[in-house]
Amino acid sequence: MASNVAALCFFALIASASATVFFEEKFGAGWEEKWTPSTWKQSEGTAGEFTWTAGKWYNDEEADKGIQTGPDARFYAISAEMEPFSNEGKDLVVQFTAKHEQKLDCGGGYIKIMPGGSDMAAFSGDTPYNIMFGPDICGVSTKRVHVIFNYKGENLLTKKTITCETDELSHLYTLIVKPDNTYKVLIDNVEKASGDLEADWDFLKPAQIKDPEASKPEDWDERPKIDDPEDVKPEGFDDIPEKIEDPEAEKPEDWDDEDDGEWEAPMIDNPDYKGEWSPKQIDNPDYKGMWEAPLIDNPEYVADDKLYLYEDNKYVGFELWQVKSGSIFDNVLVTDDIEYAAKVGEETWGAMKDGEKAMFDKAEEEKKAEEAAEREKAEEERKKLEEEGEGEDEEPVEEEEDEYEDTKDEL
Repeated sequence: MASNVAALCFFALIASASATVFFEEKFGAGWEEKWTPSTWKQSEGTAGEFTWTAGKWYNDEEADKGIQTGPDARFYAISAEMEPFSNEGKDLVVQFTAKHEQKLDCGGGYIKIMPGGSDMAAFSGDTPYNIMFGPDICGVSTKRVHVIFNYKGENLLTKKTITCETDELSHLYTLIVKPDNTYKVLIDNVEKASGDLEADWDFLKPAQIKDPEASKPEDWDERPKIDDPEDVKPEGFDDIPEKIEDPEAEKPEDWDDEDDGEWEAPMIDNPDYKGEWSPKQIDNPDYKGMWEAPLIDNPEYVADDKLYLYEDNKYVGFELWQVKSGSIFDNVLVTDDIEYAAKVGEETWGAMKDGEKAMFDKAEEEKKAEEAAEREKAEEERKKLEEEGEGEDEEPVEEEEDEYEDTKDEL
């Protein structure tokens, strides 16, 4: 028994030793030395800047510092270099926290993993990337988590809709890509989506297609219902008029045939009229359903058991457009160790969330109290103005009464 426990510990140590952290950034002091702001959009005056802050609510002001976008309506781009790696045969985990304390109305909040070969000093929306992952919010319609993979030069967006968080607090976003071509997306360490890469992205041509040479057989019957051949039109059916004279109508007593013409009763709908006759419908015994061409193997389909694979991963960065700035990004992690990523998530986001929420709730209460006080003050001022206005209206009346008394005395 002891030998088995020792063996398990040995293999656990081997697994732990083989796990690699490719990049980790908690944005402590000196973070600027690792990150390169892009010159993209600077000449146009539309480049934003990242500032180092914990924001307006936090658990620990120093420990919870990240990089925040500002000012509004700007493009943002910043990147850091990793030790180049390939994820062949390994899990790949990309994780970070995002806090939209400005209540983001339109803008991105995603991270990118990029290959080498690009000038990261000019990092832009055109810079090639391997993976783009994170929340994107714009208006009412777009509130989703982007998971985009580059495959043979084409950026492919997931076919699933993964809803992102839209409040003003920090949330942990985790993407796991496994060497068996499966994936998971977690938010706050809770699984929100998972599945097969080939099924949920258009990496490959479809494995099967409709046979282009197939045609519908001439005797294929697509009619679910048919006329009942035994249903016969009743005799005299077509003789029933649509309108008849109102049997309850009476000729008015003052009706003069010579002056008014011959009186005729008004016409009304005939309750016995049934419209045009048609035989009743019955189930078609020969119905075969709607015809579809049979599926055949797609000659253009080429299987790929390495859809997950990116041989060259060298940079990590944020490249965003935000109408309303103020998003804070923190706790960036790129690793092949799923357990370590979960541990880091709990030690960072997990440790801050309760204190941050308490500070946010307190700020909201103070804000509501201040707004209520302002409304009360405004109401008091309104009432005061109304009272003053009523007093001003009474004075001319008194003057008019005095003038009337003077006139009466003179008379």
